[in-house]
Amino acid sequence: MRAILLLALVVAGCDRAPSATTGDSAGARLEAAAERAGIVSDPEAPLEGAWARDTDRLCVVGTGKTSRIGVSVDYGEDQGCAATGVAEREGTALRLTFGDCRIVAQYDGDRIVFPATVADACQALCTGRATLAAVTVDRQSMARSEALTLRSSKGTRLCSS
Repeated sequence: MRAILLLALVVAGCDRAPSATTGDSAGARLEAAAERAGIVSDPEAPLEGAWARDTDRLCVVGTGKTSRIGVSVDYGEDQGCAATGVAEREGTALRLTFGDCRIVAQYDGDRIVFPATVADACQALCTGRATLAAVTVDRQSMARSEALTLRSSKGTRLCSS
């Protein structure tokens, strides 16, 4: 009998929705303080700037919902990718358009991550066995001037008009 009563209480407890966090709760204030201190990434942070990891480079110019974007992947020996296009921000998703190549990347405030698979049209932007799949870059600078100087391995500016 006690086991049935205990089971009923457990099942009843599973029915409740978690309480909503209000903007003035201790947790919300702690999260906001951590974002201001730079401990927690702010997904609302501006995209504009220079991004990199290893030989992957990315630039974003523009502070509106739609920005210019350029990406360069260079593995040497004719193994690389270079693309320029447009980035449209929708929350933490970035809809990237490089001609016929369309990619939905994720953005957390400090990092941009391309999906592990990309459309076949994206391969036209690459040489050899290089790919835009799984490109991951970290913020290096929020400076527009640095973003404007990013070049492909062939010397083409990727974010300047």
